Amino acid sequence: MGRTATTTIEQIDLLKNRGMILDMEVEKVKEILHDIGYYRLGFYWHPFEKDKNHNFIEGTKFSSIVDLYYLDVDLRYLLIRALNRIEINFRTNVVYYVSNTYKHSPTWFIDSSVVEQDFINNIGAQYNDKFKKQNKVIQSHHNKYINDKFAPAWKTLEFFTFGSILKLYSSLKNEDLQNKISSKYGVKKIDKFKNLINTIIYVRNACAHGGVIFDLKTPKGISQLPHFKFNNGNRHSLDSTIRVISFFLNQISNNRKNELDKEIESLFNSHRENNDIKTIIEEKIGYSYI
Repeated sequence: MGRTATTTIEQIDLLKNRGMILDMEVEKVKEILHDIGYYRLGFYWHPFEKDKNHNFIEGTKFSSIVDLYYLDVDLRYLLIRALNRIEINFRTNVVYYVSNTYKHSPTWFIDSSVVEQDFINNIGAQYNDKFKKQNKVIQSHHNKYINDKFAPAWKTLEFFTFGSILKLYSSLKNEDLQNKISSKYGVKKIDKFKNLINTIIYVRNACAHGGVIFDLKTPKGISQLPHFKFNNGNRHSLDSTIRVISFFLNQISNNRKNELDKEIESLFNSHRENNDIKTIIEEKIGYSYI
């Protein structure tokens, strides 16, 4: 769209002039442009562009762009549901095992004998009046226990982000405790465990903030485990991250893992007859059709 706003009619003319086939009624194209937006749809026709002037590969259809967009929407929905399950389970395990190891210290997350000082300093800055007011459970606790500087871990950590819980886990001074938690997920090496959880958090943040999913690449290579292999050895692809998510979900619920695998397979198979989308699923996502 450049630096000047355009109407849907002008946007349609731009697409035609760049070689896109509008294989829908004009009113339907306008409706989609109003619904999704020209700029956002641009993320999905980018793979179909052949040069820096944004001209399209011969035969590019508007319907294929829309199909790719909704593939992304459906995939994001499936992943965020699984990712939420993993996030809650990880938080629960951290709180449970650490709290029961240090029963004498209900606010162990700010105890320097349990957690590294850098993490404690950061929490001290976050745990302010705004934090208390935004979270009714925390506010209620301090109204009842006016002398408490912090609420217990099982209350406070419910309002920490996934990333903050991983930082907390990484800051634990008790390595045996870290191993106990990572072993719950079938991973014995702490560094590998943190790499895999970081991968999950990266995908979770992309999904939660409406990011484009189909061409997502992890900035760091995913740690290898004997439990699964990556297609073509690609340790950065979305397909590889899905394998990690499936693996962790299996440690929580085999039924949910099987459900996710079947739903993703069904989603990708539903686009198998569209060669344009099939190619993107294989080359961008890294999925291999059986």
